[in-house]
Amino acid sequence: MRKVIFAVLAAAVVGTLGAAAPATAGPGRYYEVTGVDEDDMLKMRAGPGIGYRVIVGLPNGTLLRVYSCEQSGGTRWCKVALKQARGLEGYVSWAYLREN
Repeated sequence: MRKVIFAVLAAAVVGTLGAAAPATAGPGRYYEVTGVDEDDMLKMRAGPGIGYRVIVGLPNGTLLRVYSCEQSGGTRWCKVALKQARGLEGYVSWAYLREN
């Protein structure tokens, strides 16, 4: 009986952790750029903030691999690489990413 209760509690904890995953980027997960105006692009920057130079503009639908995220000022910035060009790395705002 104790094993059953333990298994149920363990499953509940794991389920709760899994439900929280979309709120924080998991290392190595792929995310899609979304929510950028049609006539604009998400700016991939050299560092986590608007004071860093823009490396490239990314349109909606671009797939990115997220390595880590950090808070800087009022924005959560994620270190990413393009799925199709992994050598191209930079930082983007978390607000424009959706798990793929």
